[in-house]
Amino acid sequence: MTKTYAVIGDPIDHSLSPAIHNAAFGFLGIDCTYIAYRIPKGELAYGIEALKKIQISGFNVTIPHKVDMMKFLDEIDENCKTIGATNTVVNNNGSLKGYNTDMDGFLDPVKKRNIDCKDSDVLLVGAGGAARAIVVGFAKEKVRKITIANRTKERADELIKFANSLGVQSDYSDLSNAGNIAGKYKFIVNATSVGLKGNACPISTRSITKDSIVYDIVYMPVETELIEQSKKQGATIIYGWEMLLGQAMRSFGIWTGREAPYQAMKLTLLGRF
Repeated sequence: MTKTYAVIGDPIDHSLSPAIHNAAFGFLGIDCTYIAYRIPKGELAYGIEALKKIQISGFNVTIPHKVDMMKFLDEIDENCKTIGATNTVVNNNGSLKGYNTDMDGFLDPVKKRNIDCKDSDVLLVGAGGAARAIVVGFAKEKVRKITIANRTKERADELIKFANSLGVQSDYSDLSNAGNIAGKYKFIVNATSVGLKGNACPISTRSITKDSIVYDIVYMPVETELIEQSKKQGATIIYGWEMLLGQAMRSFGIWTGREAPYQAMKLTLLGRF
């Protein structure tokens, strides 16, 4: 019997997940299929019941349901609990177990480049859900300090408290000053959606140097303004598509118990841009 997987969220028609996962299933010859399923905000309970009825084997969760989905889980893995959001769910005969693969997905390209995070300083732009997963990842890798640059200080303060609770020093910078201090940090990470619409940059890049590692989690366009400008300054670049691929591979492994075919998924993903 064909197993069915899905990604739920709203909007969902731009999702690249069906292409990536179906390519992986096809490559390994596994009898599975992956669909995009739109569930508008406020209709999550109804949507999950519908998925259980069709005996969905598992699903990814994207905006706006990552936090709300937690209420519907029967079991939660450790990362998921710490981050307070889920993006990967397994359905075991109507019992739902939640995972969060964003943290591993985020760290995957860092590890592939053999970059050591220990004792380094991080400038993190943004304080939303993705930022929480990134803080957990950096805490696991024993960074020294994370400075949060965000539009609103309240959101940043919550994240600073969270980082402190994980044993990481953390402080605040307003966005307008973030560009001036960026050069002092080993990692500069954009965890906002700025850049998604093309030619906007979340911070000024003038103090970024060849010693900076600039990581933009926005994957459309591939070359965001932040990446383009940081490249000119000679920085090491990590692309948003690499995180997307990292977390998709982790989801694939959770669902199938098999190693995800990195090359096949990568070629499919890059072919979509």
